[in-house]
Amino acid sequence: MATPTVDEDMDLIYDWNELKHFTPAIRGGFTLMDETLRDGIQSPSVRNPSIGDKLEILHYIERCGIEYADVGLPGAGPRAVEDVTRLVEETRDCNMKVVPNVAARTHSNDIQAILDISQKTGMAIEICAFIGSSPIRQLVERWDIERMTGFVREAVTLAVSNGCPLSFVTEDTIRANPKTLSRLFATAIEHGATRLVLTDTVGHATPDGLHNLLNFTRSLLQSWGAEHVKIDWHGHNDRGLALALNLFALEHGVDRVHGTCIGVGERVGNASIDQLLINLKLLGVIDRDLTPLRGYVEKVSSSYGVPVPYNYPVFGSDAFRTATGVHAAAVIKALRAGRKDLADRVYSSVPASDFGCKQRVDIGFYSGKSNIQFWLHEHDLEITDARVTAIWDRAKSSDLTLTDGEILATLVAGGLVDEAAAVAAVEPARG
Repeated sequence: MATPTVDEDMDLIYDWNELKHFTPAIRGGFTLMDETLRDGIQSPSVRNPSIGDKLEILHYIERCGIEYADVGLPGAGPRAVEDVTRLVEETRDCNMKVVPNVAARTHSNDIQAILDISQKTGMAIEICAFIGSSPIRQLVERWDIERMTGFVREAVTLAVSNGCPLSFVTEDTIRANPKTLSRLFATAIEHGATRLVLTDTVGHATPDGLHNLLNFTRSLLQSWGAEHVKIDWHGHNDRGLALALNLFALEHGVDRVHGTCIGVGERVGNASIDQLLINLKLLGVIDRDLTPLRGYVEKVSSSYGVPVPYNYPVFGSDAFRTATGVHAAAVIKALRAGRKDLADRVYSSVPASDFGCKQRVDIGFYSGKSNIQFWLHEHDLEITDARVTAIWDRAKSSDLTLTDGEILATLVAGGLVDEAAAVAAVEPARG
């Protein structure tokens, strides 16, 4: 019987995602803002990293090709001022491509703190000045629109007149009244703001909501002859939509989107910038080496004290791990045929090797004997019927996937491997 083959004119993956896309869904020209060093630290569950850790994170942001980094909120206190200054100096002294960006309230004290850092470092730092814009925020703050526009006018004028570009941020934009937004946007632009940052501060937005907000904002800019003003999108993940909304925003022409590594941030966090980069690469929108991304995720996880969930896309411990017999068998067959490319795709939409990862076959209650044979091969142990049977019996009587230690202990207990060989078998897996 002849071995079946795929028709030569048939793609190995038929991509329904691209159907009816005659041009790229997301076009170039946009940029990314990494908020890990500012918004990410606002989570009540994270550790404020040392300046040494922050500098390492800044260099990971650079290596991943992210264009902007929010390096802090100087208004938070003396340590924040010190850290922001050091991070800005690092971008200057190392001639980094990443552009430092700093957050501030629309308050003269916050703006002046940044201007002092700008003067000290000789860098014209972009300021993202924010003010709450939704009716609920106005109520709890007891602000009226005249007072709010006064804050905006003073902050923007102070920044721009001292040579720092200013992006105007309306907190909770997605729940703000159009009349309020119109007044605030007009005031900011009139006094020199060059960007409007639309935010989903509490993760309220849906794709329809973002689309409506973008159309409203663009219609204002067009009516004012201010099409030169750029638009950012900054989203949180309370409804689990932040990543999808970032992609949606880029598809609809937003100039810059924001995110944090592993989505760290207040409450459930921000849009995940590592997942965003992965999707942009898989969509063919960007072409860059993203193997440093794994190190970036691990660095943020360790320095922030935030474990990466086992089922986190790409970098979770289970992302490329299988113990199910039929799944593992397909991966093993591809690897045995010398086709790592197929092993990466037969049961995964993400090529593990593109992101510094690899496929892993484990042994558990759903495993087949091919899993066991492959495990023995990977650990430089001869494949024998006795060894396969011993591991098989142990796996079928367990409620959990077996660890390497449990597998080796089973072999040692059965006299199928001596202690020295068990120790040596750990080394190939580590490699």
